[in-house]
This record gives sequence, structure tokens and C-alpha cells, in this order.
Amino acid sequence: MGLDDALIFTRVVECHSFTQAAHSLGMQKSTVSRRIALLEERLGVRLLNRTTRKLRLTEVGQAYYERCRQIMLDFAEAEQAVMQLQQEPSGLLRISAPIEFGQLFLGSVLGRFMRQYPQISAEVELTSRDVDLVEEGIDIAMQVGQPRDSTLIARKLFETPRHLCASPDYLALHGTPQTAQELAGHRAIHLPADSPRYWPLLDEHVPCQRVLACNNITLAREAALAGAGIVALPVMITEDAVRTGRLIQLLPEARLPIGELYAVYPSRRFQAMKVKTFLDFLMASLPLPNTGLLEPTVASLLTLRP
Repeated sequence: MGLDDALIFTRVVECHSFTQAAHSLGMQKSTVSRRIALLEERLGVRLLNRTTRKLRLTEVGQAYYERCRQIMLDFAEAEQAVMQLQQEPSGLLRISAPIEFGQLFLGSVLGRFMRQYPQISAEVELTSRDVDLVEEGIDIAMQVGQPRDSTLIARKLFETPRHLCASPDYLALHGTPQTAQELAGHRAIHLPADSPRYWPLLDEHVPCQRVLACNNITLAREAALAGAGIVALPVMITEDAVRTGRLIQLLPEARLPIGELYAVYPSRRFQAMKVKTFLDFLMASLPLPNTGLLEPTVASLLTLRP
């Protein structure tokens, strides 16, 4: 109420007329006159001396006008600043992403984005933990799997297949499983997305002997390379090791859950230009499968989704 009255008062002073002020505000002259009278009554002072032909500010009214005018200027400047933020990406962009995605892909994309939009600065946390976007002030979080919070917007970036693999040393010591049922006798390296009691197979229900549990796929890969057991990992993290023979892919016909990566953000409504522009840039930067536009460890592995 106070800000509205200050705007009406300022407009009356600058128009030197209740009639012209009412016209510029899209209000009735009687409404403008009543609001000024109520403002003076609330403040307990006379702001304007008015006759049928002329308006003149009182001494108190002059001081009040100068303060109100500054408030209106600050308000207009604030609106202009917000609109400029929506016209060109600028400001701090806060991102959370899985460690491997950040190392293999996000750093390069973000670097190119910031070169194209120099008014953007960024803070990135590479982590395996669940982040609270609203509580922590995160603009965009990349995460594996759909978010559990239905109030968040999730945009699928890509899918990547998984496969079972183990080191030659492990297989020489424990044997190579020829069927899914033979996995029951093998040592399992377990990731959080998988059941701790069963191998992550879509068509089979095979118990597993969990010997290592971890929440990082790079750690799981390194443990498998060292002979700790069999692990089900995304192709993007094992491709080089399989190609060079340091890991052996097992049971290629076995069906495992597909890994999905989503970009998650709080809302589409009044979305900041920096967020919208980065999401579009990120999607445009995702490589087409088997194009070789990025390093082989990424480019040949992604199944894109719009």
C-alpha cells in the first residue's frame, strides 16, 4: 500500500495535475485524489497545497517527494537489471554433477560455454551424494536416474548401457562364468543402484556374494582391475580397459539396467537466462553416438534422448 501511494504521489507531482496523473496511471481522478488524501492522513502531514488551478508542494511534501522519487528510480533500475539478466546470460551458475561425467565431459563443455558468455561465472561440485537444489542454491544438478522429488524438472541427457566385467587375473583364479546362474559363486563389487543381495540382471534372479560396496564407479572399476571381483559398470567407464584387455566383458547377452543421466532444476517458470542457455548449450554439445566428436570414452557410448 505504501509503495503504491508513493508512486501515485510522485506521479501527481511530476504531472503537476491530478487529472494527468490519473490518466498516466490508468486510474480515475477521484481515486488518485482520495489516495493522496489518505496518504496525508496516514502520515499526519500536508504534502500538497492545491487549488482549482495549481498544485504546490509543502516543505514536508518536497522532502517526501525527493525520497519517493529516489525509491521509484531504484525500483525502475532493479526491474531493468532483472530484464537484462533475462536478455543475456550473466551471473553465477552453480552446478552439481557426478564425478565421472564432470571429468570426462562437463569441464570441456563448461569451458566453451564460459568463453562464449564471458559474463557467466561458475561453481561446480563433482559429487556422488544427493544434493538439495533449493536448500543449497544449486541451479542445475546432473544426476543418475530420475529425481525422487516430483517438484523438480528433470531433462534426460543420455542413456548408457552397462556390462559385467572382471580382470583376467580374477578370472584365472576364480573361473569365467558361462551362464548367469554361475555368477552366484562369484565375488561382487556392488554399487548403490544395485541390490546388495542379487546381481543386477533384468531377466535373472541370481544371488551375489558382495565383497565390496562403494558409491563411485571409478573406484569400482579400479577394484575390478586389481582383481577384487566382478562388477556391472557403464560402458563409458570401462571401454578403454576392455579394449586393451585389462578387463574382460562377461556374458554379453545378459540384460542389465540402462544408466540414465538427467539434468535437474527447480522450475521452468521464470527460468533464469543463464540456466536456460546453459541447458540448451549442454544438449547441443552432447555427441552423437559413434561420431568421434569427443574422446572415444564418451562419444561411442551415449544413446541420446531429446
